[in-house]
Amino acid sequence: MTNSIPEIRDAELLFVIGSNTTEAHPIIAMEMKRAVRRGAKLIVADPRAIWLTEIADLHLQLKPGTDVWLLNALAHVIIAEDLVDHAFIERHTENFQAVIDAVAEYTPEAAEQVTGVPANHIRTAARWYATTRHAGIYYTLGITEHTHGTDNVYGLANLVLMTGHLGRVSAGMNPLRGQNNVQGANDAGASPIYYPGYQRVDDPAAQARFEQAWGVPLSPEPGMNLNVMMKKLGAEIRGLYVMGEDIVLSEPNAGRVEEGMNGLDFVVVQDIFPNETMRFADVVLPAACFAEKDGVFTNSDRRVQRVRKAVEPPGQARPDWEILVELSRRCGYEMDYADPGEIYAEMAGLCDKFAGISHERIDREGGRQWPCPTPDHPGTPTLHGDGPLKGKATFQGIAYRPSAELPDPEYPLLLSTGRTLYHYNAATQTRRDAGPNAKQPESFIEMHPRDARRLGVVEGERVDVASRRGTVGAAIKLTRRVKPGCVWMPFHFSEDNVNRLTNDAGDSVTGTGEYKVCAVRVEPRAAAR
Repeated sequence: MTNSIPEIRDAELLFVIGSNTTEAHPIIAMEMKRAVRRGAKLIVADPRAIWLTEIADLHLQLKPGTDVWLLNALAHVIIAEDLVDHAFIERHTENFQAVIDAVAEYTPEAAEQVTGVPANHIRTAARWYATTRHAGIYYTLGITEHTHGTDNVYGLANLVLMTGHLGRVSAGMNPLRGQNNVQGANDAGASPIYYPGYQRVDDPAAQARFEQAWGVPLSPEPGMNLNVMMKKLGAEIRGLYVMGEDIVLSEPNAGRVEEGMNGLDFVVVQDIFPNETMRFADVVLPAACFAEKDGVFTNSDRRVQRVRKAVEPPGQARPDWEILVELSRRCGYEMDYADPGEIYAEMAGLCDKFAGISHERIDREGGRQWPCPTPDHPGTPTLHGDGPLKGKATFQGIAYRPSAELPDPEYPLLLSTGRTLYHYNAATQTRRDAGPNAKQPESFIEMHPRDARRLGVVEGERVDVASRRGTVGAAIKLTRRVKPGCVWMPFHFSEDNVNRLTNDAGDSVTGTGEYKVCAVRVEPRAAAR
């Protein structure tokens, strides 16, 4: 996030897109509710009617996968009506002409035909956003889990830059991280293209820095992203070490993932509970949960916070770092760390962004937000206050590309997936508790009553949902939250794993699978037999 979570409550306008914030990020949603109560305008762009749309000033209910059309149409209005921040663009950006050229044909009227969002709503949203000083954009996986996810992010960045909403309190561009400590994992280099601190593996200076620190030669070649890895299981990839992830449940085209897992020679799973992926494990390493270990988590807004052990791990469970250190030693690379604080100190010493942060400082003063380059630096709640960190921000002209798979006569419905309030991700933890299971015991499919009448299905009926990749069961949930022709399912249920349906076609830059758009059909169970 360019800005901080506490800044949300003082925003004058919130543009929430591709984020069911109240269910996926309920703490951040509380700040959004505070802002609305204080008088902030709220614009929500989402194919579904979610809780936030009940308090929104505008709901832009776009057709799934048409985000680029919507974002370019918003940019078109801002440019056509001269609502851009000329001074900011001149001082802090480059390549604006590329956006002017790219959005010229994306009129609100043309956008309405593609997205389904009324042209007057697009104009209103553009005017409100461009003319409100403290206006923030908030998005998550509904924007990125597409084959054009990177273009979606570029489209949002274009809006931020052309209106000068960067480096300003209660504004900016704010991705809400999808899982606990994803920000910290990326910061620490859990990426195929970065060392810790977002230092590229193909940067010779970064390579030399980490070779000297770690005492081993390193390759300048980027590694495989997750989506590519899943497609190479059992072929180029013969062994797998899975830590804190249930890939058999969480990855798209899960049937293909299972086939790949069956072809592996050796699988290690390191986790706190049994999960679906553990069925394929040759070795299971029991890990400690957050309350059983020391370390740091990094929040979505770059705030590094301490985690302190409250209880001892049960049985043979050990903290992840201890398992990895012992494994490294047995593989012949000697690691010698006394505690997690020493490990973080090594990372901070190699990364300017974190150099001023340490366990000891956090214990004395509380969490700090990076960049924090020196021990006396207060941290950086709002990024880019003196202009973009890299010098000048580059606009990106983008064009709409349809999703990889769209409805047709054989598969006439458009499926999107997501989370619910009661379960967390693969539900490895939440489905072990009676409370969440009582509230939401089984998978379901949200469907508009018009589609249900056409198919002859009723509320609560068990149906089969099929795509080109597989079939799963679900209970019908009739709702007008989704438009006719669109359906929605959660991905928390292993017995009816919706990711057997989803498309593993990946974004051309990040490789992220297209969870949010695939073609399906729904059949009554009797007809299916």
